Amino acid sequence: MPERENLKKHSPNFRLNHRAEPQTSVPSNGFGVSALLLTSMSRFPMMRLLCQSRPVIARRIATSAAVIKQAARARIETIDEVKPFSGALVDTYNRRHDYLRISLTERCNLRCFYCMPEEGIQLTPDSKILTDEEVIRLATLFVKSGVNKIRLTGGEPTVRKGIVEIVQELNNLRALGLKSIAMTSNGLALHRRLPLLIENGLTHLNLSLDTLDPFKFEFMTKRRGHDAVLKALDVALASPELHSVKLNVVVVKGLNDSEVLDFVEMTKDRKLSVRFIEFMPFTGNKWDKAKMVPSSTLLDRISNRHPDIVRISDEANDTARSWKIPGHQGSFGFISSMSDHFCSSCNRLRITADGQIKVCLFDAKEVSLRDEMRKGASDSELLNIIGHAVSGKQEKHVHMEDIDVVTNRPMILIGGPTSVLGRSSISRTRKSSWPNHWPMKSEPSKQRVRLLSSSTAHKQSHLSHLDESGRANMVDISEKLVTKRSATAEGRIFITPLAYDLITSDYSDEKSQIDENAGALEKAKAKVLRKGDTLTIAQLAAIMASKRTSDLIPLCHPLSLTKVDVRLTPEVTEDTNRHSIKCTATVTCQGKTGVEMEALTSVSVGLLTVWDMLKAVAGKEMMIGEILVTQKSGGRSGDFSRKL
Repeated sequence: MPERENLKKHSPNFRLNHRAEPQTSVPSNGFGVSALLLTSMSRFPMMRLLCQSRPVIARRIATSAAVIKQAARARIETIDEVKPFSGALVDTYNRRHDYLRISLTERCNLRCFYCMPEEGIQLTPDSKILTDEEVIRLATLFVKSGVNKIRLTGGEPTVRKGIVEIVQELNNLRALGLKSIAMTSNGLALHRRLPLLIENGLTHLNLSLDTLDPFKFEFMTKRRGHDAVLKALDVALASPELHSVKLNVVVVKGLNDSEVLDFVEMTKDRKLSVRFIEFMPFTGNKWDKAKMVPSSTLLDRISNRHPDIVRISDEANDTARSWKIPGHQGSFGFISSMSDHFCSSCNRLRITADGQIKVCLFDAKEVSLRDEMRKGASDSELLNIIGHAVSGKQEKHVHMEDIDVVTNRPMILIGGPTSVLGRSSISRTRKSSWPNHWPMKSEPSKQRVRLLSSSTAHKQSHLSHLDESGRANMVDISEKLVTKRSATAEGRIFITPLAYDLITSDYSDEKSQIDENAGALEKAKAKVLRKGDTLTIAQLAAIMASKRTSDLIPLCHPLSLTKVDVRLTPEVTEDTNRHSIKCTATVTCQGKTGVEMEALTSVSVGLLTVWDMLKAVAGKEMMIGEILVTQKSGGRSGDFSRKL
C-alpha cells in the first residue's frame, strides 16, 4: 500500500539503515532524526495510530530519539571541553574565572543597612553608567573568552530600564557558550515582570529576604513591601523554567538570627535553597565582629533541632556549603565569607554599574573598562586590560578584621549579597594609576594613611547643601536612623575690665538708678545694670536660640531637643590680663541628624546677648571669637572630641 510504503520510508529504522541515500541521511549535528520523528507524528495519522495501538513501536521510537539526543548532548559537551579558555581569565593561582557578575545600576528601592551607608551614597551620574550596548559588548567579550555564567545585580537590577531587553540580548550569547543567566533581586517589584524575564532567557534567580516578620522587614529596609517579596518568591517557585530559586538571608546577631530555624522550615514543602550569609564589612555599614554569627554556630543550632541533616554535594565553585533535611524538598546552606572563606575556588569577576572591573569583592582596586571602551579600545585591548586585572588577584582576601572598609565601595556600589557621601578618592587614585603598574600590590600602611588624608580632603570639599548645579539643597535625612545625638560648642567674648567688673559685681536696684548729675560713664554703668543680670539673660537667650536654629539657618532640619545646657563663665587671662566671658552650650536630642548647628547657634546668640547687654560701656572694644564644636556623639561618624 502506498501509505504503508510512505510510513516505512519515514520510519526511524528505515532512515538509520539507509544513510547512503542523500535524502535520508542524518544531519551531522545529531538533531535531524528527533525533528523528523516529531514531524512524522504530526503529518501522518497512520503513524499516530500505529504508536497508539502498538506501544512496543512507540517505545522503540522514543528510545531511538533518546539515544540520538544523548549523542547530541555528548557532542556538545565535547565541543565545550575543547573550546579555548582565554588565559586572560586565569589568574596566577590557576583559577579559571568563568562566572561574571554585572551590576546594572547603583539605584535601589530598599535601604538595607548592611548594603547602604546610613547617610546614603553619591550616585554616579547617568552619563557614566554603562549603556545597554556597553553591557552587552563586555558580556560578549567575556563569554567568548570562557565565561559561561552571568549574574545581573545592582543596586536593584529590576529598576534598570530595559532589563528585559538586556536579558534577551544575553540569551543570544548561548551560541557562544553562555549556559546560564541569573539575577539577584530584592523582589520588591519583580512578581509581575518575572514571567517575561524567564521567557527571554532568565534561568536562575536569587531573592534577598532577611526576615519573615513584616515589621522587622520595614525596620531593616526602611521600606514596606514584605508581601511583594513573598509574592515574587511564589511566582518564582511556580516557574518550572527556572533551574534554581535561592533565598539569600544576611544574618545579623540580635536582629534576625532567631529566625534561622523558620527559614529552614521553608524548605520542607518548597524546592527552595535558603542560604545564610555572614554579615560582611563594607564602607558605611558599621560592621562589627560582634554582630556576625559564624556559620558553624548556625549549623549547630539547626542540628539541635534536626539531628538527621545530611551534607549534600555542592556545585563546582559554589560559594555555599549545602545541607538537607531528609524528607524536605529544598535545602539550606551557608556562605561563610568571613569565618571560612572559599577563596581557593573563587571563579568570580565583577563589573560595577559604572564599568569598573573588580577581581575581589573585598579588594578596593578597580580599573575602568568603561573609559577604555569610550576611548575606542578594541576587544583585544580590553581583554589585555582584563588579563592584567585578573593576574593581580590575590590568593585570598585578608582576615575579617583587616578588610578595607575605608577605600572600598559600599556594597550597593559593587553589586553583590542606595543625604550624600562622596566616593573615596583613594579608589579613584588607584584606578588612574593601576594599569601602568601591573600587577598591582597592596600599598604599605604608611601609604594608605597618606591617601586617606587625601580622601578626607576630597570629602570635605563637597558641600552637602548644594546640588550638582550648585543650587541650595536641603539634605534628605528620611532614611537615617533615630539615635541619641549630642554636641558641645564653645566661644568667647573679650570685654573691657570695666564691663568685667559690672557683670561680676552684685546686682542691686540702687546701683541701677540713674543720677541726673552723674557723668556719662556712671550713667552707662547704671544703664547696663538696669537691663538685668547679663549672664542670666544671655543664658536664657542661648537656650531659646538653640531651639530656633532651623528658623535662623535656612537648610537646617527642625529638631526636638531633649536638653540644652548653657554656661557663661567670666575669665581673666593672667599673663595677658585679658578679660572675657566663655560660653559653653551642650545640646542633646533623639533625632536623625546631629545637633552641632544647634550648639553653635546657642553659643553665638549667647555671646551676642552679652554684647548687647554691655555695649553701653564697652561697645567699641568687645570682640567675639573662638567659636567651635568641641565634642559630638552619635550618628554614623561616631564620637568626636577636640583637643584644645
